[in-house]
Amino acid sequence: MKILIIGTGYVGLVTGVSFSEMGHDVSCLDIDENKISKLKKGSSPIYEPGLEEMIQRNLKANRLHFTTSYEETVPYCDICFLALPTPSNEDGSCDVQYVLKASKHLSKYLQGHTTIVSKSTVPVGTCFAIKKLIEEEIQKHQSEATIDIVSNPEFLKEGSAVTDSMRPDRIVIGTENQRSEKVMREAYAPFMLNHEKIIAMDILSSEMTKYAANAMLATRISFMNEMAEICTRVGANINNIRKGIGSDSRIGTSFLYAGVGYGGSCFPKDIRALKATAKQYGVQPLLLEAVESINERQKQLLSQSVSKYFTDLGGIKGKTIAVWGLAFKPDTDDMREAPSLNFIKQLHDQGAHIRVFDPVSMENAKNLLKDLVNITYCKDESEAAKGANGIALLTEWKQFRTIDFAPIKQEMIHKAFFDGRNQYNPDEMKNNGFDYFGIGLGKNKRDQ
Repeated sequence: MKILIIGTGYVGLVTGVSFSEMGHDVSCLDIDENKISKLKKGSSPIYEPGLEEMIQRNLKANRLHFTTSYEETVPYCDICFLALPTPSNEDGSCDVQYVLKASKHLSKYLQGHTTIVSKSTVPVGTCFAIKKLIEEEIQKHQSEATIDIVSNPEFLKEGSAVTDSMRPDRIVIGTENQRSEKVMREAYAPFMLNHEKIIAMDILSSEMTKYAANAMLATRISFMNEMAEICTRVGANINNIRKGIGSDSRIGTSFLYAGVGYGGSCFPKDIRALKATAKQYGVQPLLLEAVESINERQKQLLSQSVSKYFTDLGGIKGKTIAVWGLAFKPDTDDMREAPSLNFIKQLHDQGAHIRVFDPVSMENAKNLLKDLVNITYCKDESEAAKGANGIALLTEWKQFRTIDFAPIKQEMIHKAFFDGRNQYNPDEMKNNGFDYFGIGLGKNKRDQ
């Protein structure tokens, strides 16, 4: 099949490359000429394990193409996926202007019958708005083109997006008729050789499924963080609670880790958008408001812990804090709404010096933190800790799991470690000579 992907952001690029890997003829379109130029050379604009190798392989096989031209691609595609950004408006609602602009533009070049697929995360009802806009434009241009509209939300996890795309848990499609469902089943057939993965439903339910999924995952994170705060007060250990409840088959083990809060491009934005939709239809989203509130509170706790520790040591002003990990999660360079940003800015505003290291997101960090003067970008975690009064772990990269702390400790002024991901064993860290602080670990040594 000839597939067109409009938008080469995270979702569009991974989706397009995956379809080409499965043998489809795929064109990825973006108005950013610099990005397209780099992609044509096989260079990925985002960090995602395995993605760049797949781009280069499919470019060489001539199954994958990158372009800025609607005119050269839209008339010849069987399916056109819309994978445009949908940022938050000031009121938290979802901004769909880029989706609608692309829809209007592509309508000028449609020929014959085309299946238009919304891959972007959009508010419930957006697919019908897209369809109405395109059909009005077709009529205006006196074209004989026809379309079907489909909702096909993505469920990619940054850091494992290639695997999620190539071997999806499920493929949700919302359609109006059997014709478009048949087209989508044909497109996804190579992904379903082992078992059926498509869940077909109506369009409104498909759009809502994406928001409900992310809201559920964000809820689990905020729930565990609230439990962690209670554990801190009563002396219990959240890691033990996680094991105790995760073994219940009704609960499971995923997304039960306490930490410094969720970030990234999806959870914060989607929670805000779902809240806005609920209010638009007269529903007070009490649970969603609590999820968001807990997450915002959680992003303050680690910096508060650092400030409190140094109160009896002359205060945080003038102290140096090493930050290990900047991306909102491992295996990605994405720093959108990363907890590290809150942490760094809060301590910087109190007069602390910050030394940072992340394996892949240093360039993004320099752009996002360019207004901060007391910040040093380091080549590795050891350099970041040199001369530091304390270390804070914000992202649980694998390379931080087995650290030789002996030489690091010798280079530090104070031996404080603030573990925002509960990655280390408290007793071992204390035996190594550190004052160790985790999230919700309590004070019971036997439990730790």
